[in-house]
Amino acid sequence: MPRTKGDHEARRRDVSEAVWQVMATRGFAGLTLRAVAAELDATTGLLTHYFPSKRALLEYALDLLEQRTIARPRRHGGAGLAALRDALLDILPLTDQATDSNRIWVSSWDAALCDPALTTDYARKYAQSRDRLSERVAAAQELGELPPGDPADIAAGAQAFILGMVVQTLFDPAAFPPQRQVELLDDYLSALTARTDPTTITRHDPDGRT
Repeated sequence: MPRTKGDHEARRRDVSEAVWQVMATRGFAGLTLRAVAAELDATTGLLTHYFPSKRALLEYALDLLEQRTIARPRRHGGAGLAALRDALLDILPLTDQATDSNRIWVSSWDAALCDPALTTDYARKYAQSRDRLSERVAAAQELGELPPGDPADIAAGAQAFILGMVVQTLFDPAAFPPQRQVELLDDYLSALTARTDPTTITRHDPDGRT
């Protein structure tokens, strides 16, 4: 019997799950047609219908990662500083699902750094993420929850902090369980709220004169 569109879509979903599972357990370095075929209990010949090359498989895997990242439920605890905190919490590997996503994402950096087109695309994605964080920083400043300063600079620092914690957690999850990740994030945000605008600091010379 001829295959229907529904059969094709169902098979494509099966392939998606297999690709995802291989990435979650082996990272991008282990993402091969052979590994995906084994996960599906199928032949590599069957997979060439979907992926005629390793490059096609890589592009599909990156698209799948982005789709799943976008579709993941997000926190909505409020506006201003609460919204900034929610956005940063959404990045952390606090659950098994978030851990898998972060493992795959971090392992994809190697492939991205070796491909100029992917490097440019990743730079764009991180810039967009900073822009979204910057909007939340500006909103928190308007509410008086954060001191004055360039929202873009604060957002860049927050992004660097949270990505650094992601990497440390993936390599040493015992040292960074979910509760500690949240505590460290809250400490970081507390430091931001307590930061003093350098233009308001009163400076003294060595003789004690203002």
